[in-house]
Amino acid sequence: MPVPILLVTGFLGAGKTTVVNHLLAHAEGRRIAAVVNDFGAINIDAELIAGASDGVVSLANGCICCSLEGDLLRTLSTLLRRDPKPEYIVIETSGVADPADIVRNLMDPVILREAPLETVLCVMDATAPPAALDDALHRSQLRVADIVALSKLDLAEEGSGSRMREAIRAQRVPAVVVDANHGEIPAALLFPANVDRAPASREPGPRRPTEERFETLSWTSDRPISLSRLQQAINRLAPRLARAKGLFETVEQPGRMMVFQFAAGRATLAPGEAPAPGAPRSRIVFIAELGVLSKAELDGAMEACVAE
Repeated sequence: MPVPILLVTGFLGAGKTTVVNHLLAHAEGRRIAAVVNDFGAINIDAELIAGASDGVVSLANGCICCSLEGDLLRTLSTLLRRDPKPEYIVIETSGVADPADIVRNLMDPVILREAPLETVLCVMDATAPPAALDDALHRSQLRVADIVALSKLDLAEEGSGSRMREAIRAQRVPAVVVDANHGEIPAALLFPANVDRAPASREPGPRRPTEERFETLSWTSDRPISLSRLQQAINRLAPRLARAKGLFETVEQPGRMMVFQFAAGRATLAPGEAPAPGAPRSRIVFIAELGVLSKAELDGAMEACVAE
């Protein structure tokens, strides 16, 4: 029986990983394979999804998670050979990826026969200004969506959700728009009961030249970080950062790993899992527009955060 694919797209920091984590945590007996297409040398997203690490891992509810490295067909083929094979495959794209290219790859007849693309979900940050949709990448992510999920409504100012809905409607996309409080989306929308029906016909549009717009700068250390110094460093770097995420131990709470997230000008910390064997104690990935932040400047700012 074919295994339907749910493709999750959305811009940097929109909340895609939160949505995927909620799906896995509330799988209700479904065998779900989660595939992460991260952007950068350190695959933080694979670790943040249900505690995944080391590329491929068995999860508590029978799900699996792997990073999307190399050929998509090879990755999906590996998943479909598992025994038992998954009932659904969830692919989380990078926040800087044009999903049209991934949709085009998934239209390959070999993939379509074994793993048809069932649903494209675009996660949109409700705290973002409607002008964000003027960005070509945002529009491309919306254009291929069947469902648009508004995230971070609890953080948005009053009326922001309504303004974003109006901005989405102005793009004339046929997608259904739903609220996704804390990553929660009705499972019936994402996992239709009738999985035997033929997949919808999709036309991702003409292939466009790839534009190198973002770059990642990675930083690692085997020593804990001073949280107060990190706050100062992020405040200085924030105007030039599109996104940052990482895992580290702090001087203030030795022996306890923390998950760091920076998006849309906001930084958050949450408890994290112990690092994989051999992984640095502190590692952060920074994403910025090309050329606005040098590696030397970033390393200097972060080294100043390391405990003496």
